[in-house]
Amino acid sequence: MAVIALAGGLGAPGATTTAMALLLTWPLEPGHRVVLAECDPDGGAILPGALQGTLGGTHGLRNLALAARQGQLGEAFWRQLVDVTDAGTRDRLVLPGLYDPAHASSMGPVWKPLSAMFAGIEAHAHDVLVDLGRRGAFGPSQALAQRADVVLLVTRSTLRGLQGAEVRLAALREQLGNTAEVRLLLVDAGPFPAGEVQRQLGAEVVATLPWRPGEAAVLSDGAEQPRKFEVSELIRAARSATTRIRQLVATRRARLSVPARGSLEARPVTGAR
Repeated sequence: MAVIALAGGLGAPGATTTAMALLLTWPLEPGHRVVLAECDPDGGAILPGALQGTLGGTHGLRNLALAARQGQLGEAFWRQLVDVTDAGTRDRLVLPGLYDPAHASSMGPVWKPLSAMFAGIEAHAHDVLVDLGRRGAFGPSQALAQRADVVLLVTRSTLRGLQGAEVRLAALREQLGNTAEVRLLLVDAGPFPAGEVQRQLGAEVVATLPWRPGEAAVLSDGAEQPRKFEVSELIRAARSATTRIRQLVATRRARLSVPARGSLEARPVTGAR
């Protein structure tokens, strides 16, 4: 089980769309779950996008601020999760992000205990994908990146995208040091292939997703699914990416001899179905 953080950069490279693609394709054994937590301080995109605003403000990250002040973060967390499966199996879950960036100021005391929760629930057969957006890997919410097994910097293979990624990559490395692996996840929207990107930026490209705006709109905006979306090029590439990401985590943990992490706070409680 793993905690994977995805960070974006300038120009909306597609971190949230990528996170949704990974959520829907993440391999799950019976009894296992994967949770996507949208932790972008600039506000969430899943609630008005993929979920098309159907929940209003009833679920999401902001509700955890009050729960944390009352010492109920562990229990409240599970009540905020939204099932995105058609069958209602509750094995692919989303924690919607802030619907107003002004609420980010109330989240300061929440980020660190929330990062500890993420590092604990994976011991209960849960993988966690953390969407950090553009700023979430820095400032008060940087604890989320520091506690992750892998931080994936999502960037487009355009000149503008790669120039921004170079600056962001240097900042992540300086901030995180050896506490997490930092890798690239490339969105193939430009002329630069993965091998050249690796050489120029000095970081491994874990996976490349094709530039398919129509297919991506299903994940970013809740657009109607095209025919055979489940086997589309984007979904197939995302499924391959999950395999490589899991291998990367396993290799890192074997190298560091890290045992499965857990905490009492993170154990599923009433409401975690």
